[in-house]
Amino acid sequence: MTATTTHPAAPALSARRRWTVLAVCCLSMFLVGLDTTIVNVGLPAIGRGLGVGTRGLEWTVDAYTIVLAGLLISSGALADRFGRRRVFQSGLMVFGVASLVCATAPSVGALVAARAVQGIGASMLSPVALAIVVNAMPDPRERAQAIGIWASVFGLSMAVGPVTGGALVAALGWRALFWINAPVIVAALVLSAVFVPESRGPRAQRLDVPGQVLLTVVIGVWVGVLIEGPRIGWTAPAALAAYAFASMATVGFIWAESRRRQPLMDLRLFRSPVFSSAVLGAVAVFVALNVTLLLNTLYLQQTRGLTPPAAGAATLPMAVGATVCAPWSGRLVGRLGPRLPLTLAGGFTMAGGLCLVGLDRHTSLPQLLLAYLLTGIGFGFANAPITNTAVSGLPAARAGVAGAITSTARQVGSALGIAVAGGLVANSTPAGLAHASRPGWILVAACGLLLVLMARASRSKT
Repeated sequence: MTATTTHPAAPALSARRRWTVLAVCCLSMFLVGLDTTIVNVGLPAIGRGLGVGTRGLEWTVDAYTIVLAGLLISSGALADRFGRRRVFQSGLMVFGVASLVCATAPSVGALVAARAVQGIGASMLSPVALAIVVNAMPDPRERAQAIGIWASVFGLSMAVGPVTGGALVAALGWRALFWINAPVIVAALVLSAVFVPESRGPRAQRLDVPGQVLLTVVIGVWVGVLIEGPRIGWTAPAALAAYAFASMATVGFIWAESRRRQPLMDLRLFRSPVFSSAVLGAVAVFVALNVTLLLNTLYLQQTRGLTPPAAGAATLPMAVGATVCAPWSGRLVGRLGPRLPLTLAGGFTMAGGLCLVGLDRHTSLPQLLLAYLLTGIGFGFANAPITNTAVSGLPAARAGVAGAITSTARQVGSALGIAVAGGLVANSTPAGLAHASRPGWILVAACGLLLVLMARASRSKT
């Protein structure tokens, strides 16, 4: 049974209503994606304003992504049980309140804590929005187009985050990065109440508390080690203890999930090479994107001396590439299957990384812009085939869980990308930052190569 099976309780919506539902869900996803990257370009300003270095800035970003990644699957299951619109609106309210706390945070500790609460709210939006879209679109071809648009909006939001953030920081200061969420939250709450129908899964799934705790620990500790490793030393007793603890938590999670009747994450799904490759691909795409965003933010502002608006504007080719190619990718998936768009995604991402493996403080602006454009094109082509493949791996009635697994993989990739990129340049001077970042560009190229290999192993639509 695949996600092309219509939800048995799905309401019969008119075409206009279906696309209105998609628009409302896309609005919320734009907010989640924007908040994942909009903070990047403001990190130097936040650091100056709150008196914190690179490592504290990493936690400002990763507190959000770690919590988001850890709670996504449970939020999807809760939405299937208690009502997707109800959970969706609850997430909007939590996200909005946390955004206001971020905007008024007096210290980096308060900011990191509020960002974690933002992650709780965002976890109720990402998988639930996709589940609402999937259940509102019973026709497989229309659904593929809708997922392409959804992926396009999500990709656009992440790609334009640095541009928007740069403008806000220059005009209003870094706190405006969080104030901007308020009008979007209000609009999404009103529109969802008017247009989005309530829906649930046909069978209630019990909340897997042990699995939820273990998954959050696994993600948090592994990412935390990557962030703090350069400071405490990779072979220090504290680091070795963290490795052991994270390894035990990982084994414990696998053991616990394999023995539950209704696990948080059904590990049997990973027996399917198609589903496993989609999850791995989602991690790789978001590692590449977040390595690119963080390294370029620091390079452009600290090494090249660009202002936040100029640094944000420099990444505009990335936004253009993602915006143009994501809906095109959705159409290709609907007509031909995932192989071609995945191949294009991998090839362009690899080319973008290779453009910057020799980065120095005098690298020409056209070369930088070309690298950003190539990376944006790769990102645009990647999301639709990965999302469509993952959703197709579960019944439509479990669409919330299907979207949650993919979204979890994305956020794990985001957290890992930030942690790795920050670790590479944490102790670098502005003059040495470009050279220190070169392994990061090799990693971006390797992620692109992985997508190409995945595409060769994927099934084309017949």
